[in-house]
Amino acid sequence: MDLPDDAQRYPGLTPAGEQMLRFLREHPQAPIYRNASGHRLLPEELPQVQAFADAVRDASVDPRADLGQAWLRDYVIAAMRKVPHYRRYGSPPERLDDLPTVRRGDLARDVAAFVPDDQALDRLINFRTTGLTGQPLLIASHPLVAARYLAFHERALRRFGIELRSGAGDVGVMLVGWQQRCFTYVSVTPQRGECGLAKINLHADDWRDAADRGPYIDALKPEVITGDPLSLAALLAIDFSHRPRAVMSTSMTLLPGLRLAIETRFGCPVLDVYSLNEAGPIAVFDPALDAHVLLQPHMAIEILDEQGGPVAMGDRGEITLSGGFNFCLPLLRYRTGDHAALELRDGEWVLAGLSGRAPVRFRTSSGDWINNIDVTHALKPFALPQYALLQRADGCLQFDVHGYHGAVLDTVAAALRDLFGAAAATRSPPMPSPATSWSSTAANCPKVALAAPERGRSRCPQGYVTPGPLSQPRGQRDLTIHALIDDLYAMTPQVHANNRARAAHADRSDPLGCRAFARRTRADRPQRGQRSGRGAFAGAARAASAAAGAGHVGTGKVAR
Repeated sequence: MDLPDDAQRYPGLTPAGEQMLRFLREHPQAPIYRNASGHRLLPEELPQVQAFADAVRDASVDPRADLGQAWLRDYVIAAMRKVPHYRRYGSPPERLDDLPTVRRGDLARDVAAFVPDDQALDRLINFRTTGLTGQPLLIASHPLVAARYLAFHERALRRFGIELRSGAGDVGVMLVGWQQRCFTYVSVTPQRGECGLAKINLHADDWRDAADRGPYIDALKPEVITGDPLSLAALLAIDFSHRPRAVMSTSMTLLPGLRLAIETRFGCPVLDVYSLNEAGPIAVFDPALDAHVLLQPHMAIEILDEQGGPVAMGDRGEITLSGGFNFCLPLLRYRTGDHAALELRDGEWVLAGLSGRAPVRFRTSSGDWINNIDVTHALKPFALPQYALLQRADGCLQFDVHGYHGAVLDTVAAALRDLFGAAAATRSPPMPSPATSWSSTAANCPKVALAAPERGRSRCPQGYVTPGPLSQPRGQRDLTIHALIDDLYAMTPQVHANNRARAAHADRSDPLGCRAFARRTRADRPQRGQRSGRGAFAGAARAASAAAGAGHVGTGKVAR
């Protein structure tokens, strides 16, 4: 199947837009752009995007999960009528908490069951999340949905006195990643005069000369730079003179010390945005309120305890979402796995004490640092239901598997040694011992110890630096995106003669070769398809790395 060209990626592209793309790609100090993506927004859809932004700009936010709110009542009724998973619930309830909750695993098992029946196939897109905090996901979306991200970023920026100015001839946003393997591309943002957008990887391997990184940033002069705490920390180590008007941090917890360092270096506001691929930008941290201020007017929030019951107002619990702006993936009582208290402070609804994923990095045998996302990539081929990786002060790695059911541990250890640089290693005791350890014979090489807990019991100790993703063998996962070939870019959906046939395809772009294909038949739904996409920020920016899974248009944010 042929890949789309620029006319398909950037509908209505003008000569000025073409010139911007050439500038981004062909600059003498440009990085090696390994991928391609685009906004896919039709020119006639731009007024809809602007109308949505105008409505969001000054809308009041009341997140209380009360079906007395007309918008929420209508949303629930529509979702239970059109969405197969919710239709199983029966009639709309009198109270929202009469409905069951759903989790990330429900989406991972069959995301197509959450796509409304009346959603047209020809414009549907999807993007992949990495599964850093749970099962990897394919998220159903649409170019209009991706373009809506900008409205919430603008609302967050205005809170800090920033009105975007970028337009034709400017670079509006630069997304920075810091990974060994990263999804990188260039694009333009049509609702801002086709200003440029670049998703770059700061890792030296993605540059012809690592010394080009600073000059390239200075040449582009992006109005906004966005990344996660790991990539923004790496950015601080690069020498360049440009000062963006704002920096946005997503994906992980931004610690106050790092925020101060970024503010000091660039002399601009640093926004800590809480955002999920499943729901988009949810809140932005306001130091004056010492909490994350909610951004979406049509997002209801419940705070639940471990048993799924409501906690008292002001108490901490699990953030649970209903609503949102992604009409391809309606959410009803979606438990995020993140925790906070819902409070009203100075007349504004906030998430207080938000507990997200802390940034984690690991040291290799050569003394270099790698991202936790790189660990996820290295372990993607293996059937590990859940794992935890701990690196001790001496560099020793301990890797534990929860729910172990047959993974080849010596192969897992070899992958970790390849990643961390532990070249010559020996294994003792021999398989099939339930606890297998490796020790390196090379100086400065990390030691790797793997433990497989007994069936039904977890031996993962507390205090692990980072939990690994829940996953299943690729061939056994019921990831159903009907009639779609997912290859990172939008593709024409395959049309089945029998509109009840289903085809689900894993990400064909996966360089590790992990693919799955499954067919299903469901009598209660018309055939559907999706086309893949990735995104970034700034109006058409949901970009992200192959590891953080997003596409052009949105924030590269992943669940914390």
